[in-house]
Amino acid sequence: MPFPLTTHSGDGASSRVATPGELVVTAYVPASEVSPGPPLPLVLSRVSAGFPSPADDYVEGHLDMHELTGALSPSCYWMQAEGESMTGAGILSGDRLLVDRAIEPASGDVVVAAIDGELTVKRFLRQGTRTALLAANPNYPSIELCEGQELVVWGVVTFVLHNARGRS
Repeated sequence: MPFPLTTHSGDGASSRVATPGELVVTAYVPASEVSPGPPLPLVLSRVSAGFPSPADDYVEGHLDMHELTGALSPSCYWMQAEGESMTGAGILSGDRLLVDRAIEPASGDVVVAAIDGELTVKRFLRQGTRTALLAANPNYPSIELCEGQELVVWGVVTFVLHNARGRS
C-alpha cells in the first residue's frame, strides 16, 4: 500500500522534470516472482577489509537471500535504479533495490516515491510541515514538496544489490 502525501493549492498541480543524472527507477518486478535459486554457501568467518588474516574457509550453512532480505513478502519489489543522485547513500546506477511497500516511511528512510507521477529514489525527510526528498549527491538538488505537488511514497528501500565489478 503506498503512502500518499499530498499538498494542495488552488492553482492546480505542477509538473516536474527529472534532473539529468537524477536517480530514477527504471524497472520493477515483484520480489516474490523472482526465483530464489539454490541456497548459497555461508562462510561465517569475518573478512578483514584491512590487513588480511588467516581466516577459516569453513562453510557453516547456507544463505537464503529471500529469507535474509524478506523478499518473499508480496509487498516487496525489486527495482533497478538509474542515475547518480544517491551515490552518497551507496546507491549507484544499475543497482537493484528491494522496496517494501508495507513499511510506513520514516524521516531518514531511502524511499521510492512518485512526484507528479514520476518515480524517483531519494531520502525522505519530514520535519513539521516540511516534506522533502533529499539527494545524496551534492551535485543534484533535493526536492522540496510545494503546494500543489502530489507525492506518493511508493515504498521504503530495504536492501541494495550492487555489482562490485561495476557491471549491471
